[in-house]
Amino acid sequence: MCGIVGYLGNNEAAPILVEALKRLEYRGYDSAGIATVNDTVLDRRRAVGKLVNLSDLLVHDPLPGKSGIGHTRWATHGAPSVTNAHPHRSGPVAVVHNGIIENYRELRAELAEHGIPAQTETDTETVALLTQQHLDAGMSPRDAAFATLDRLEGAFALAFLFDGEEDLIIAARKGSPLAIGHGDGEMFVGSDAIALSPLTDRITYLEEGDRAILTRYSLDVIDEAGRRANRMIKTVSIDSASADKGGYKHFMAKEIAEQPTVIQKALQAYTTTDGGLTFPDGLPDFADVDRVLMVACGTAFYACLTAKYWFEQTARLPVEVDIASEFRYREPPIPARTLAIFVSQSGETADTLAALRYVEGKAEKIVAVVNVPESSIARESDVVLPIHAGAEIGVASTKAFTCQLTVLLSLALRAATDRKEMTQDALSDTLSQFRMLPGQINDALVMSGDVQAVSAELAEARDVLFLGRGVMYPLALEGALKLKEISYIHAEAYASGELKHGPIALIDPSVPVVVMAPTDSLFDKTVSNMQEVMARAGRVLLISDAEGIKTAGDDVWRSLAVPSVPPILAPILYAIPAQLLAYHTAITKGTDVDQPRNLAKSVTVE
Repeated sequence: MCGIVGYLGNNEAAPILVEALKRLEYRGYDSAGIATVNDTVLDRRRAVGKLVNLSDLLVHDPLPGKSGIGHTRWATHGAPSVTNAHPHRSGPVAVVHNGIIENYRELRAELAEHGIPAQTETDTETVALLTQQHLDAGMSPRDAAFATLDRLEGAFALAFLFDGEEDLIIAARKGSPLAIGHGDGEMFVGSDAIALSPLTDRITYLEEGDRAILTRYSLDVIDEAGRRANRMIKTVSIDSASADKGGYKHFMAKEIAEQPTVIQKALQAYTTTDGGLTFPDGLPDFADVDRVLMVACGTAFYACLTAKYWFEQTARLPVEVDIASEFRYREPPIPARTLAIFVSQSGETADTLAALRYVEGKAEKIVAVVNVPESSIARESDVVLPIHAGAEIGVASTKAFTCQLTVLLSLALRAATDRKEMTQDALSDTLSQFRMLPGQINDALVMSGDVQAVSAELAEARDVLFLGRGVMYPLALEGALKLKEISYIHAEAYASGELKHGPIALIDPSVPVVVMAPTDSLFDKTVSNMQEVMARAGRVLLISDAEGIKTAGDDVWRSLAVPSVPPILAPILYAIPAQLLAYHTAITKGTDVDQPRNLAKSVTVE
């Protein structure tokens, strides 16, 4: 959600911090700020809105110093304002924070009784106030920070900077990710490795409950039990170009265009040249699995809904799909011989991580389908299946979604072969068709011009409906989500057969209806649903293959043709027109495509 950076080195901190914050813009934010220590004096600069506002402020009011911390804030407690922006300062300490301090009201009341009133609406300020109280009582900066951490409840990643301390940052994590970067006579702090990618590739990931003491030449980590911990330094390969638009107008456009390449990479990771599948050690034999449980949020949840069809139809294996934010609160029983799969782009989604911890010790195995193999969800799972999408910067997920689908379909095929529901010959044929998919997606991307013309009219709508049957129903849900995420048009999706059970009341000439309908066994039924819409003067945008468009006739309002693919692959291919439709509609409306309002890329708080 928010972004944290920190720097101790021999160069001016401010420009390094601002550049690192720019690489965290994709996480979503509404204000930004930095603090430095220069000649033992702590100072800070903060601004509301985009980072360019902070950059302009620093031009007119520079902030020297070779040690510092920075932050991009996504408001939780208190509206976006300079007063509520991070870093928060109380006397000799400045703090940046991701997460939520759940007991801040109690701490604030306690501090007020001691004559230390709050000046902001935020929970984070309480951390600074409490640290100052400990410093005033004579504690060292390290001890004051640790004493404060002992009092905090909730989820947080924190970095502390102190007046008079030019070679010290204290960092800590509990529930929110934090990475430490190692340089030559310099150290870095970042919410993730992307922030640090041009600065260093040597990363230490703090684990749950860790507290870190950083100087320019050292890192000491204290674990949750208070013992010194030896955390590994990992060499992390992150292409710094992934944080660059590469000539595209938006990250989302770049990431849509990258899908043939990244899907090909995912296929290479999980398939063999001789027509087989390959997975990391630790996966159970699916013949010994009675039930699959899949848990995720947002777009990843729709990937799981799609995979439910694949597992049940292809492997004849029952699947339950849950929204992570609801899952643990209904306290579901987890029967023996259950395989639990958790899907998250970042691997740090707070709700999904909490659900995983609920399942731990109950399920037979826990599998993580993630884009970040070093993430918390990955580290706490039995088996990790990376999706190989590369860094995804646009808030609205595109290539991560199709790579999630690619990995989940591969896993469903593994389940089908384990359970003798698919022969080796049938698997080879399916994988042969699967390997053709990147080229077909390349062909589908050519429709961008046709989509622009449709989007110009779609942008005038206030409401849009999406319909799909069978495995295309989750794709309809994803298409509606994409449209409302970045264009702010109200969009809803329904299973086509549910239309006449209520939603048909919404049909009129002002409500476009997007129908996702490959030519498959359910196509005729979908056409019947389309006819019901058109009989009520509804405008149908049909997304189908050439045969489907021909069969549907000339009465549809608009149509978009995609290549013909086997039904099992259709959800991955049909994600492309859904993404392009949302993208070009948002462009027409002039919204912020990469950083839509109120949204964050990685939701690390409940």
